[in-house]
Amino acid sequence: MKRLLPVLLALLTFAACKKNYDLLHSKSGWLKKYFEELANYDDIYGLAPWHEDFDETYLTINSSRRSLKTFQELIADEHFISDCQFENGKLVPVSGKKYFGAFPDFGGTEDTVSAARIAAFEELAGKKIAWAYFSNNWLDTLIFPTQAVQEILSAGTTPFIRLLTRSEFEEFKPDPRWDLRALIAGDYDNSLIAWAQAAKAVSHPLLAEFGTEVNGSWFPWNGAYYGAGTSDGYGDPDYPDGPEIFRDAYRHIIDICRAQGADNITWFYHFDVHSDPEEYWNAPLLYYPGDDYIDWLGVSTYGPMLKGEKYRDLRPEELIQDAYEAFRDISVARPYAILEFGVTEL
Repeated sequence: MKRLLPVLLALLTFAACKKNYDLLHSKSGWLKKYFEELANYDDIYGLAPWHEDFDETYLTINSSRRSLKTFQELIADEHFISDCQFENGKLVPVSGKKYFGAFPDFGGTEDTVSAARIAAFEELAGKKIAWAYFSNNWLDTLIFPTQAVQEILSAGTTPFIRLLTRSEFEEFKPDPRWDLRALIAGDYDNSLIAWAQAAKAVSHPLLAEFGTEVNGSWFPWNGAYYGAGTSDGYGDPDYPDGPEIFRDAYRHIIDICRAQGADNITWFYHFDVHSDPEEYWNAPLLYYPGDDYIDWLGVSTYGPMLKGEKYRDLRPEELIQDAYEAFRDISVARPYAILEFGVTEL
C-alpha cells in the first residue's frame, strides 16, 4: 500500500493539473467556465451563441467534437428555455430561467435567413432556440425583412431583427450612404414608417435592436464618426456629440414605430463588453436611449477569436462580471441578456 501512495498522489496531481489546463487552454474548458460563471447571475435572462465561421474564427458550436459535446451538455440544463414568454406583445423575463437564442449561421452578411439553417443549428445543439438573430442591413434602401421574418416564424421561433445603417461591410470607417444626423432630421422617415407598418402587420411579437455594439468603432454608427467627445456640434453643449447623436437616432426610430402602432416590438439596447476606443465619451451608458424607450439591455462577450490569443487573457468570469457592472450602470430597471458570445478553437 505504501508503494501505491506515491502513484495515487501522482495520478491525483496529474488529474488536477489536467483539469486546470483544460479550463485555461481549450475551448471546451472555456465554455465550462463561462456557463459556471453565468449561473451566478439570476438577472441575466438570456444567452445567445454566435454560430458562424467567418474569417476562420471557428466560433461555431461544432468547431470540434469535444467543444460540441461540451456545449450540448451545458445548454441541455433545464434553466435554458426555448419558448419566449410575452405580455402585451413584449418579451418578459422568466424567473430562474434564461432564454436560449442564437445567431444560427445566417452567413457573412448575417441575413441569409432560412428555416433549414435554424433546424440544422437546433439539431447540433440538441435543443430548440427561443429566438433567431439576424441583420436587417439597410444597404441602399431600408426595407422591412418580411421574407426573413416569415422563415423564422415557420421554424417555430421568434425573429430578432438588427436594424443596421450600413450600405457596405468595411469596418472602422463611416458609412458612405447612411447618416444618423439625417435620420434624426427626418430624411428617412418615409422608409421608417413603412418599416414600422410592416412590423405591426406581423402576427407575432418581434425582438429588435438598432446599432449593434454601438461602443465599438468597427461599426459606422459608433460615436467616433459623429464628433466623438466634442460637444459643440450637436444638441446639449454638456453632452458628447457622438453618443448623443446615436441616442437621438434610436429614439427617433422607436418614436416612429410607436406612432404607427408597432407595439409588438421588444426593443433591445446592445453594447460590447469592451469599448473601442476606451474613451470617456464612448461609455455604453452615454449612448443609452433611456428606460422610457428600451425594454431589455444586451451585451456581446466574446472570448479569444484569433490565433495567437490566449484563453486565459479573456477569462469568462471577468467578461461576465464586466458586462454585469455595465448593465447596472446603464439601468437597474430593465432585464439583461447576453446577445452574442463565442470563442474560437486555438
